[in-house]
Amino acid sequence: MKPFTVLDATAAPLMRQNIDTDIVIPIHRLRDVAQVDLGPYAFEPLRYLPDRSDNPAFPLNQPAYKGAEIIVADNNFACGSSREGAVWAIMGMGVRCVIAPSFGPIFFNNCFQNGVLPIQLPREQVLAIAGELEAATRPGSNSEPRLTVDLEERTVSLPSGRKISFQVDGIRREALLKGLDEVALTLTREPEIAAHQAKARATTPWLYQTT
Repeated sequence: MKPFTVLDATAAPLMRQNIDTDIVIPIHRLRDVAQVDLGPYAFEPLRYLPDRSDNPAFPLNQPAYKGAEIIVADNNFACGSSREGAVWAIMGMGVRCVIAPSFGPIFFNNCFQNGVLPIQLPREQVLAIAGELEAATRPGSNSEPRLTVDLEERTVSLPSGRKISFQVDGIRREALLKGLDEVALTLTREPEIAAHQAKARATTPWLYQTT
Protein backbone atom coordinates (compact mmCIF):
# COMPACT_ATOMS: atom_id res chain seq x y z
CA MET A 1 0.00 0.00 0.00
CA LYS A 2 1.12 3.55 -0.68
CA PRO A 3 1.69 5.43 2.59
CA PHE A 4 -0.76 8.22 3.39
CA THR A 5 0.75 11.20 5.21
CA VAL A 6 -0.34 14.56 3.75
CA LEU A 7 -2.66 14.88 0.75
CA ASP A 8 -3.03 18.32 -0.85
CA ALA A 9 -5.42 17.84 -3.75
CA THR A 10 -8.52 18.89 -5.64
CA ALA A 11 -11.68 17.90 -3.77
CA ALA A 12 -15.11 17.34 -5.32
CA PRO A 13 -18.43 17.64 -3.45
CA LEU A 14 -20.76 14.72 -4.16
CA MET A 15 -23.61 15.76 -1.90
CA ARG A 16 -26.13 13.01 -2.49
CA GLN A 17 -27.26 10.83 0.40
CA ASN A 18 -27.24 7.03 0.43
CA ILE A 19 -24.96 6.44 -2.55
CA ASP A 20 -24.75 2.66 -2.42
CA THR A 21 -22.02 0.34 -3.59
CA ASP A 22 -23.94 -0.60 -6.71
CA ILE A 23 -23.66 3.03 -7.78
CA VAL A 24 -20.00 3.19 -6.77
CA ILE A 25 -19.34 0.09 -8.90
CA PRO A 26 -22.12 -1.91 -10.60
CA ILE A 27 -21.90 -5.60 -9.75
CA HIS A 28 -21.58 -6.80 -13.35
CA ARG A 29 -18.38 -4.78 -13.72
CA LEU A 30 -16.81 -6.75 -10.90
CA ARG A 31 -17.59 -9.93 -12.82
CA ASP A 32 -16.25 -8.73 -16.17
CA VAL A 33 -13.49 -6.22 -15.40
CA ALA A 34 -10.10 -6.73 -13.75
CA GLN A 35 -9.43 -4.93 -10.47
CA VAL A 36 -6.86 -2.58 -11.99
CA ASP A 37 -9.30 -1.53 -14.74
CA LEU A 38 -12.31 -0.60 -12.58
CA GLY A 39 -11.63 3.15 -12.47
CA PRO A 40 -13.57 4.10 -15.63
CA TYR A 41 -16.65 2.34 -14.23
CA ALA A 42 -16.70 4.05 -10.84
CA PHE A 43 -20.04 5.86 -10.31
CA GLU A 44 -21.10 4.63 -13.75
CA PRO A 45 -24.88 5.21 -13.25
CA LEU A 46 -24.22 8.87 -12.33
CA ARG A 47 -21.11 9.54 -14.35
CA TYR A 48 -22.32 8.81 -17.89
CA LEU A 49 -25.28 9.61 -20.08
CA PRO A 50 -27.06 6.76 -21.94
CA ASP A 51 -24.75 7.27 -24.94
CA ARG A 52 -21.71 6.79 -22.63
CA SER A 53 -20.68 10.44 -22.90
CA ASP A 54 -19.80 12.28 -19.69
CA ASN A 55 -22.76 13.51 -17.68
CA PRO A 56 -22.04 17.23 -17.12
CA ALA A 57 -24.18 17.20 -13.96
CA PHE A 58 -21.87 14.72 -12.25
CA PRO A 59 -19.47 16.82 -10.13
CA LEU A 60 -16.34 14.81 -10.88
CA ASN A 61 -16.90 15.42 -14.62
CA GLN A 62 -16.91 19.18 -14.18
CA PRO A 63 -13.67 20.96 -15.19
CA ALA A 64 -13.14 22.52 -11.76
CA TYR A 65 -13.11 19.10 -10.10
CA LYS A 66 -11.37 17.01 -12.76
CA GLY A 67 -8.76 14.69 -11.30
CA ALA A 68 -10.12 15.07 -7.76
CA GLU A 69 -8.31 12.88 -5.24
CA ILE A 70 -10.72 13.74 -2.42
CA ILE A 71 -14.49 13.22 -2.42
CA VAL A 72 -16.73 15.10 0.01
CA ALA A 73 -19.94 13.10 0.32
CA ASP A 74 -23.22 13.13 2.22
CA ASN A 75 -24.80 10.70 4.70
CA ASN A 76 -24.35 6.94 4.41
CA PHE A 77 -21.80 6.94 1.61
CA ALA A 78 -21.13 3.50 0.05
CA CYS A 79 -23.88 1.74 1.94
CA GLY A 80 -25.42 -1.51 0.76
CA SER A 81 -23.80 -4.75 -0.27
CA SER A 82 -20.33 -5.84 0.76
CA ARG A 83 -17.86 -5.42 -2.06
CA GLU A 84 -14.23 -4.40 -1.81
CA GLY A 85 -14.48 -3.44 -5.47
CA ALA A 86 -16.14 -0.19 -4.41
CA VAL A 87 -12.83 0.93 -2.90
CA TRP A 88 -10.85 -0.43 -5.86
CA ALA A 89 -13.07 1.54 -8.25
CA ILE A 90 -12.62 4.92 -6.56
CA MET A 91 -8.90 4.24 -6.24
CA GLY A 92 -8.89 3.64 -9.98
CA MET A 93 -10.20 7.19 -10.36
CA GLY A 94 -7.30 8.44 -8.26
CA VAL A 95 -9.28 9.02 -5.04
CA ARG A 96 -7.30 8.63 -1.80
CA CYS A 97 -9.69 10.19 0.72
CA VAL A 98 -13.45 10.40 1.28
CA ILE A 99 -15.01 12.79 3.81
CA ALA A 100 -18.60 12.15 4.88
CA PRO A 101 -20.91 12.27 7.92
CA SER A 102 -21.33 8.49 7.80
CA PHE A 103 -20.29 5.49 5.71
CA GLY A 104 -21.41 1.99 4.96
CA PRO A 105 -19.44 0.13 7.68
CA ILE A 106 -17.95 -2.50 5.36
CA PHE A 107 -16.80 0.12 2.87
CA PHE A 108 -15.31 2.12 5.76
CA ASN A 109 -13.26 -0.89 6.87
CA ASN A 110 -12.23 -1.78 3.33
CA CYS A 111 -10.84 1.72 2.80
CA PHE A 112 -8.17 1.19 5.45
CA GLN A 113 -7.20 -2.15 3.91
CA ASN A 114 -6.45 -0.46 0.59
CA GLY A 115 -4.78 2.81 1.56
CA VAL A 116 -7.81 5.11 1.31
CA LEU A 117 -8.57 7.39 4.26
CA PRO A 118 -12.27 7.70 5.19
CA ILE A 119 -12.90 10.71 7.43
CA GLN A 120 -16.14 10.92 9.39
CA LEU A 121 -17.21 14.40 10.50
CA PRO A 122 -20.46 15.95 11.76
CA ARG A 123 -22.75 16.74 8.85
CA GLU A 124 -22.67 20.50 9.48
CA GLN A 125 -18.90 20.45 9.04
CA VAL A 126 -19.15 18.36 5.87
CA LEU A 127 -21.72 20.79 4.45
CA ALA A 128 -19.42 23.69 5.29
CA ILE A 129 -16.52 22.00 3.49
CA ALA A 130 -18.69 21.33 0.43
CA GLY A 131 -19.87 24.94 0.50
CA GLU A 132 -16.31 26.26 0.44
CA LEU A 133 -15.38 23.95 -2.44
CA GLU A 134 -18.38 25.13 -4.46
CA ALA A 135 -17.63 28.78 -3.66
CA ALA A 136 -14.05 28.32 -4.85
CA THR A 137 -15.29 27.45 -8.35
CA ARG A 138 -17.43 30.57 -8.80
CA PRO A 139 -16.29 33.45 -11.04
CA GLY A 140 -14.12 35.93 -9.19
CA SER A 141 -13.00 33.46 -6.56
CA ASN A 142 -9.37 33.76 -5.52
CA SER A 143 -9.18 30.19 -4.22
CA GLU A 144 -9.28 26.68 -5.66
CA PRO A 145 -11.43 23.69 -4.67
CA ARG A 146 -8.58 22.04 -2.81
CA LEU A 147 -8.21 20.51 0.62
CA THR A 148 -5.14 19.51 2.56
CA VAL A 149 -5.62 16.35 4.60
CA ASP A 150 -2.85 15.85 7.15
CA LEU A 151 -3.07 12.40 8.71
CA GLU A 152 -0.15 13.04 11.04
CA GLU A 153 -1.84 16.13 12.51
CA ARG A 154 -5.37 14.76 11.89
CA THR A 155 -6.58 17.98 10.29
CA VAL A 156 -8.37 19.04 7.10
CA SER A 157 -7.42 22.50 5.80
CA LEU A 158 -10.13 24.28 3.80
CA PRO A 159 -9.75 26.83 0.95
CA SER A 160 -10.42 29.60 3.50
CA GLY A 161 -7.47 28.42 5.58
CA ARG A 162 -9.70 27.11 8.37
CA LYS A 163 -8.68 23.77 9.83
CA ILE A 164 -11.02 21.03 11.02
CA SER A 165 -9.76 18.24 13.25
CA PHE A 166 -10.81 14.64 12.77
CA GLN A 167 -10.41 11.39 14.68
CA VAL A 168 -9.05 8.10 13.37
CA ASP A 169 -8.31 4.83 15.13
CA GLY A 170 -4.69 4.78 16.29
CA ILE A 171 -3.75 1.41 14.80
CA ARG A 172 -5.43 2.22 11.48
CA ARG A 173 -3.70 5.61 11.41
CA GLU A 174 -0.33 3.94 11.99
CA ALA A 175 -1.00 1.45 9.21
CA LEU A 176 -1.92 4.17 6.70
CA LEU A 177 1.07 6.31 7.63
CA LYS A 178 3.35 3.33 7.01
CA GLY A 179 1.46 1.97 4.01
CA LEU A 180 0.68 -1.36 5.69
CA ASP A 181 -2.43 -3.52 5.70
CA GLU A 182 -3.42 -5.50 8.82
CA VAL A 183 -1.26 -8.50 7.94
CA ALA A 184 1.83 -6.40 7.19
CA LEU A 185 1.28 -4.35 10.35
CA THR A 186 1.09 -7.55 12.42
CA LEU A 187 4.33 -8.80 10.89
CA THR A 188 6.17 -5.68 12.10
CA ARG A 189 5.80 -7.25 15.57
CA GLU A 190 7.18 -10.63 14.51
CA PRO A 191 9.94 -10.67 17.17
CA GLU A 192 7.32 -10.16 19.92
CA ILE A 193 5.14 -12.87 18.41
CA ALA A 194 8.09 -15.30 18.27
CA ALA A 195 9.02 -14.50 21.89
CA HIS A 196 5.44 -15.14 23.02
CA GLN A 197 5.35 -18.45 21.14
CA ALA A 198 8.65 -19.54 22.68
CA LYS A 199 7.39 -18.69 26.18
CA ALA A 200 4.12 -20.55 25.56
CA ARG A 201 5.99 -23.65 24.36
CA ALA A 202 8.15 -23.59 27.48
CA THR A 203 5.31 -23.13 29.95
CA THR A 204 2.63 -25.29 28.28
CA PRO A 205 4.54 -27.81 26.16
CA TRP A 206 1.62 -30.26 26.14
CA LEU A 207 -0.30 -27.90 23.84
CA TYR A 208 2.28 -28.30 21.06
CA GLN A 209 2.78 -31.33 18.89
CA THR A 210 6.23 -32.88 19.04
CA THR A 211 7.83 -35.28 16.57
